[in-house]
Amino acid sequence: MFKEFLFPLVKYFSPFNIFQYITFRAAYAAVTALLLSFLMGPWVIRQLKILKAGQKVREDGPKTHLAKSGTPTMGGVMIIFAIVVAVLLWQDLRTMYTWIILFAVVGFGAVGFLDDMLKITRKNSRGLPAWGKLLGQFAVAGLIAVLLYVNKTPYTTLLYLPMLKDAVWDMGLVWVPFAVLLQVGFSNAVNLTDGLDGLATGLVIMVGIAFAALCYLSGRADYAEYLQIPNLPGTGELAVLCMAYVGACVGYLWYNIYPCQLMMGDVGSLSLGGVLGVLSLLVKKEILLLIIGGVFVMEAASVIIQVAYYKMTKKRIFLMSTFHHACELRGWSEIQVVVRFWILGGLFLIVGLSTLKIQ
Repeated sequence: MFKEFLFPLVKYFSPFNIFQYITFRAAYAAVTALLLSFLMGPWVIRQLKILKAGQKVREDGPKTHLAKSGTPTMGGVMIIFAIVVAVLLWQDLRTMYTWIILFAVVGFGAVGFLDDMLKITRKNSRGLPAWGKLLGQFAVAGLIAVLLYVNKTPYTTLLYLPMLKDAVWDMGLVWVPFAVLLQVGFSNAVNLTDGLDGLATGLVIMVGIAFAALCYLSGRADYAEYLQIPNLPGTGELAVLCMAYVGACVGYLWYNIYPCQLMMGDVGSLSLGGVLGVLSLLVKKEILLLIIGGVFVMEAASVIIQVAYYKMTKKRIFLMSTFHHACELRGWSEIQVVVRFWILGGLFLIVGLSTLKIQ
């Protein structure tokens, strides 16, 4: 919005020229989102307490978590609000990418919101049935995939692998179900990771920063040519969204760090994960996302392996899924699990970004 209204006035006031720069707008999108989520925190916590929107803790989980029952949840609402406002203020509203990514933020968030509301009204940890949640996620992801396919560029359906400069496969129409599964899978992966104070929030901040860099580099012809990655005009604007995403999560982390005052709920985790899936599709870093977001993949894999093995043998591999709960049951404290997983997330990020130079 600021770019559309203020940059044309540069002929009257030359300092408005700064609004053409993505780096400037991305930085202030982060600041705007951070301040919004940080300042909204106390009010949101009070309102959720009035509404008795407290978290319902699984009774079969670590016993230390029982004390968290009743902690205000659905804090993801303020994350989504902060992201949307910051993007509307600082991102170029004339690009299709802006509206697709905003739809992802709100669409996946709406599925999570319904799930959280059912948990609160029913006063237990069961919200939407699994098929209902998946149906909502597939509907949002499917619409996004179809929009991207209908408005495809020469790069849209190409699949790139880290450390290889050329595409390995033009997926054609197969790209649509692939895109849907990636969005839904990563949305759920972040949701599964959101089980300890600050765990998922810290990790999505890292991945968000990485994708801010990837979006900016992909949108610049000179940098893209130097790194031998696809140059995708218009994707540089997504760096503004990424930094708004990071800023909103940093502001929320103030209240989510151990011992947390506020949980994001499915409204936050499904939205944050879904957005990462969409970003990876837009900048052709689908496989790289699985490396940079390696902790999320690990957490989701632990659940899949546990469920599959139990159905085959009636035995469990892990003491409990997800993997972070298994670590707790092995004797790690909650803070130890969170910080160690953050360290692991940082290592995945470094390895992932390093592949840009190994081509």
